[in-house]
Amino acid sequence: MTSLTWTEEDRKAVDIARILAADAVQSTGNGHPGTPVSLAPVAHLLYQKVMNTDPGDDKWIGRDRFVLSAGHASVLQYAQFYINGLGLELDDLKRLRKPNSLTPGHPEYGHTKYIECTTGPLGAGVSMAVGMAMAARYEHGLYDPDAAPGESVFDHFVYVIAGDGCMQEGVQSEAASLAGAQELGNLIVIYDANRITIEGDPAITFNEDVLARYAAYGWDTAEVDWTHGGERYEEDVQALHDAIEAAKRVTDRPSIIKLDTIIGWPLPTKAGNHAIHGSRIGAEEIAALKEKLGFPAEPFAVDEEAVAHARANAASRGKVERAEWDERFEAWKANNPKRAVLLERVRSRKLPADLKLPVFEEGMMSTRKASGEVLSALAPQLPELWGGSADLAGSNNTTMKDEPSFLPDARQTEDWPGNPYGRTIHFGIREHAMGGIINGIVLSGLTRAYGGTFMVFADYMRPAVRLAALMNLPSIFVWSHDSIGVGEDGPTHQPVEHLASLRAIPHLDVVRPADANETSVAWGEILRRTDRPAGIILSRQDLRIVARGDEYSSAEGVARGGYVLKEASEKPRLILIASGSEVALALEAAAKLEEDNVPTRVVSMPCMEWFDEQGPEYCESVLPKDVKARVSIEAGIAMGWGRYVGDAGASISIECFGASAAGSKCFKEYGFTVDNVIKTARSVL
Repeated sequence: MTSLTWTEEDRKAVDIARILAADAVQSTGNGHPGTPVSLAPVAHLLYQKVMNTDPGDDKWIGRDRFVLSAGHASVLQYAQFYINGLGLELDDLKRLRKPNSLTPGHPEYGHTKYIECTTGPLGAGVSMAVGMAMAARYEHGLYDPDAAPGESVFDHFVYVIAGDGCMQEGVQSEAASLAGAQELGNLIVIYDANRITIEGDPAITFNEDVLARYAAYGWDTAEVDWTHGGERYEEDVQALHDAIEAAKRVTDRPSIIKLDTIIGWPLPTKAGNHAIHGSRIGAEEIAALKEKLGFPAEPFAVDEEAVAHARANAASRGKVERAEWDERFEAWKANNPKRAVLLERVRSRKLPADLKLPVFEEGMMSTRKASGEVLSALAPQLPELWGGSADLAGSNNTTMKDEPSFLPDARQTEDWPGNPYGRTIHFGIREHAMGGIINGIVLSGLTRAYGGTFMVFADYMRPAVRLAALMNLPSIFVWSHDSIGVGEDGPTHQPVEHLASLRAIPHLDVVRPADANETSVAWGEILRRTDRPAGIILSRQDLRIVARGDEYSSAEGVARGGYVLKEASEKPRLILIASGSEVALALEAAAKLEEDNVPTRVVSMPCMEWFDEQGPEYCESVLPKDVKARVSIEAGIAMGWGRYVGDAGASISIECFGASAAGSKCFKEYGFTVDNVIKTARSVL
């Protein structure tokens, strides 16, 4: 057992963290001080004694990751950043939750250094931590496959602090279940069981045995009770340290440590009171706490010597760990020159200069099938790209041909051979967790991940998609079976409002290609963009593969979001704008309209977000202002199309739920026919 040295200087640093949490929330007037006060010794233990962190490099590959799934307790982490010299100063704590500060209400990735992911929605951090742990294993296999488990420069631990609220959220359960199946021995969760939520004692809603549940998932479990069954309160840091060290030695299972605490301890009168979960403690109580701990009464009065001691220790530990790691890393580079080149390319977020995307011949193919063929073509060119499906691999076509599954050896099946470093992820029927796990993989920084399901089930994973957009992560979501074209499965499985609702998420690219070649170009453009997530929307049914050439423009126009697919015979009187499966319908209708002497331009609009990025000159060239007669065609609600068709235009859409019938029948019944397009076009001419 690794020995723990816990000195008077450590105790002072812990108490400084408590005082900072109390003062920061009190000064701002709102926040969540209770958990940061009682968990100060836990955070200090992790940052000062356990985790590998380099105060000079927040992106160090060899660092351990820390995820505060209980993101409302953000000042717990901010206090440690200040005390450990990780990019925050005392003035930053004084500006907690204030505009443009480095200490926002919840941890925000990309905003404050050393924040590994944006948390706040409870349980989300657990799912992203599972993704980080999975990523570490895949990165080991990708970059250092000959190293023994735990011996690679790419190996590290992922630590999580979660609370009772996290344990009640479904996404946590989904992710923890998969983590158990994946036997992620590099994942350690500390569960703060303080028996407090906003409404008070969670006994009114939550009476399960969390450790028994996690044991059933296949986790290693332990409990450290600082309440001693309610008889007395003692912060037994040694016991917690021993539990963490024991968990680190369990390599074939993730570990959870239930830590029984009292929220707000050691507050003199409010410890254990749910009021301090989400409200300031109060000046009188803070004064009493400071007197108890031996601190001056004035706000933010810290022992600067104790802070300096903690910073020196963090810097010293970081320097030693980094120097040792750097030596091993240089040896790895010398022994793995090709993999080192790959690593450099991936870290610089570049694609190979000679990347080749498939080109499809004229014919019929669903875009989901085309997507699968594109992924298989990308596989040997982009070894960093990996992913899978929420139990719909054969339907989403998310499996790269002949690529093994990402599985512990014992979990292989005849259908799915694999190994711990495999490339095909099986998320199970866990869409929400899948989204969070993809985000966690991408956050790890050394690979690119995608995950697929039916588009209608994007609703299950929407919170994770939103977090990806908020963090500007290049996560990729593959959503197939994109419309009433799903057919007989009926309205429960037929997306109607989903395109509009996904487009409503800021910084999310929603890409709905019209045929196989648009699908290929769409994948290339999604991969080229590294500052935002994307959802690629794919058809169940076969679609016409447009013959590109003199009559039809190159599919490369997809990269601009919208482009003139087919030009009118002369100056256009009408513009038909469509996405996805409805582009073929627009082409058919345009041909008929041209026969009737109505010069008609067809615009394919696979991605509104990309089109809106183009300059006004390009947008005008595609949708000239002097052509007022415009019709949009999309098998979803019309919301969002108004800015393209204008007041004089019209939209062919579906404003109700679908029906259980053949897809072709549904399209006909809901007006997606050549005759209806022509009728609507004439109404705006």
